[in-house]
Amino acid sequence: MENINDFSKGSVAKNIMNLAVPMTVAQLVNVLYNVVDRIYIGHIPHASTEALTGIGLALPVITMITAFANLFGMGGAPLCSIARGAGDTVRAEKIMGNAFTMLLVSGGILMAVSYLFKEPMLYLFGASDVTYPYANAYLSVYLAGTLFVMVSLGMNNFINSQGFGKMGMLTVLVGAVLNLVLDPLFIFVLHMGVQGAAVATIISQGVSALYVLGFLRGRRAIFRLNKKAMRPDGKLIREITGLGLSGFVMSVTNGAVQIVCNAMLSRYGGDLYVGVMTVINSVREIITMPVNGLTNGAQPVIGFNYGAGETKRVKKAIRFMGISCVIFTCIIWAALFFFPQVFIHLFNNEPELLKAGVPAFRIYFFGIFLMALQFAGQSAFVALGKSRQAVFFSLLRKAIIVIPLTLFLPMVGNLGVNGVFLAEPISNLIGGAACFATMIITVYRKL
Repeated sequence: MENINDFSKGSVAKNIMNLAVPMTVAQLVNVLYNVVDRIYIGHIPHASTEALTGIGLALPVITMITAFANLFGMGGAPLCSIARGAGDTVRAEKIMGNAFTMLLVSGGILMAVSYLFKEPMLYLFGASDVTYPYANAYLSVYLAGTLFVMVSLGMNNFINSQGFGKMGMLTVLVGAVLNLVLDPLFIFVLHMGVQGAAVATIISQGVSALYVLGFLRGRRAIFRLNKKAMRPDGKLIREITGLGLSGFVMSVTNGAVQIVCNAMLSRYGGDLYVGVMTVINSVREIITMPVNGLTNGAQPVIGFNYGAGETKRVKKAIRFMGISCVIFTCIIWAALFFFPQVFIHLFNNEPELLKAGVPAFRIYFFGIFLMALQFAGQSAFVALGKSRQAVFFSLLRKAIIVIPLTLFLPMVGNLGVNGVFLAEPISNLIGGAACFATMIITVYRKL
């Protein structure tokens, strides 16, 4: 079993791409769970913009659930890779078992708290009396499947950390295809509207969760999920949480940014601009998935070689990851700048939303390649177990730069809604450059 998916042998780039390609497909497909909902909902007759805006108001809660899945899933998986590289399968199993326990516990708490404070939360996020019914209808159903989301997202990391990228892709693909089929059935045929979209999503996530657990309990897994390993170990949970904190902070701050953006856009531009931001967030989720897939695909390779003492291969992996991310995001930047209408039409055909969305796209996504530097630098920190640096740069870009700028810039020179959209490219410039430069100086040169 020790020789299965040995990342210390063969081409570093090939090892990364063997994981990154299926992981990218898996993550793109995973994004479709919510994005497909928005595409269908954005075309509901006579209520498309209001319904789409309502779903946008529920995004911070969905982001928060994803954050906790990342906390324990992305926190435990790199530790598993390092343990496997060092030949310690028992420790790898204990890490995975403890992560699974924490995913279940945190998922249950999140679901209960969200149901209790659903109405005040949605109004805090920028809901109006027109959009609240849509947001409430979607979220009320979606929350019932919280544990499915936690397991399917969180535990899939442990399939990938063992080198089974194609299986990780398959577990997500099964649910996403099911969601693609069920969405129009529940929304249009059964006339369930936004509630139908949520029902389709939780059924699909439930099927994905069963596939993930089936593999991790089966014979093919290098290390398996078992009851003994699930007993809470305080020291291990602290290690998992410490390393997963950067992904958690990134997701939480993304949620906080969504809340602040929706509130400011509602104030300066009304429900229309909240709808524009919903489309922007949806497109951003899609275009960042290949970058996420590449950086996440590099993490097991970097962690394994670091654990095995192969520092030259670690440096090769970091170089390949960084260069590839920048090239991809430069190409995407050109597409978004010259053809924003194509992306907007995926979600909505209303002339007013298109008119407001085109300039917003060009401002928000300006210089997006700098964001790739943040992803690459942060992933290198996480893969090598450098949790403090990863957490700091997560906080720097979103909490310290974006949120204050989102609150301040609309008041400068009557920028209004343009000030809200301008905060993102400024944060990419400062945060991305600082993160990558620090990684090169403090980690890369010392390997």
